[in-house]
Amino acid sequence: MKKVQWGILGTANIARYAAIPGMQKAESCELYAIAGRSAEKAASFAQTYGFRKSYGSYDELIADPEVQAVYIPLPNDLHRKWVLAALKAGKHVLCEKPIGLNAGETREMFRTAEECGVHLMEAYAYLHSPYVMQLKQDITSGLIGDVDYIESAFITQGYKEDFRLHKEFGGGAFYDLGCYCTTMILTLVDAEPEFVKAVAEFTDLGVDANTAGIIRFDNGVRASFNVGMILGKNTNARFDRLYIHGTKGAIHSDVEYNQEGDLTYRIVTPEGTNERAVHVPHNYALEIEQLSRCILYGEKPHITPAFSVRNAELMDKVLQEIGY
Repeated sequence: MKKVQWGILGTANIARYAAIPGMQKAESCELYAIAGRSAEKAASFAQTYGFRKSYGSYDELIADPEVQAVYIPLPNDLHRKWVLAALKAGKHVLCEKPIGLNAGETREMFRTAEECGVHLMEAYAYLHSPYVMQLKQDITSGLIGDVDYIESAFITQGYKEDFRLHKEFGGGAFYDLGCYCTTMILTLVDAEPEFVKAVAEFTDLGVDANTAGIIRFDNGVRASFNVGMILGKNTNARFDRLYIHGTKGAIHSDVEYNQEGDLTYRIVTPEGTNERAVHVPHNYALEIEQLSRCILYGEKPHITPAFSVRNAELMDKVLQEIGY
């Protein structure tokens, strides 16, 4: 099988605990190079996870002609700089969400990718999940009728020390968690937002700890979201909820849909309640495999530039509403 030689910019936890395990399971991926802010840390990662090369700077990895694709798990404020650098070096790029701090940055990055003739995809691994695809299929099939209301919530623990607590890094609950809610809602609603209202509770450091909002689409569908980092101090507690109401029934999901394994949701109609079970492989492996197919065989990215821009525009409206 053909393989894409991947490089990773940074040794962030999402790379350690999510992306790298996914890459190890992806048959079309070769763990080629890792770069860190120190040569020692990068070398340690390389030895632990089996990368062929390690670099003590991001520039060195980008300059390596053998690196075909780059995964960027850096803090939000660094995405634009390193995405553009990698694209201009002729690398395909998978960048963690949200890819830009605003819609302008997002458009610029995708425009540059097109000009450079390379693929750029925003890393929403959960959208590659068979679980989400089955949800969408059940809705499209008319199983619960016409959707008229969606509720999405994603609330995690309080953080003691984390870059997500700092405004200069693009931190806060909405940037970190709200993008999951907005992308899920946009995946399920084929219409454009015409009304957005949101409120937030801010921390002393100037980032939102809790944000809630409502969206009305031009087809009449309404959606609400609630995201926060408020469930406790340094625990693994979290709360996930997805509720989809239709004219003939509803779908209830309370699972972490970015995980692997056998996941279920409930379909409630006047005839009764049924449980749908979906087996989900490692979402990050699915994501890597999909972009690798784009590189090797010309497949189109599952997370399209248009979708990413559409989501960034919605996020801009929410951020403007809450004064961030």
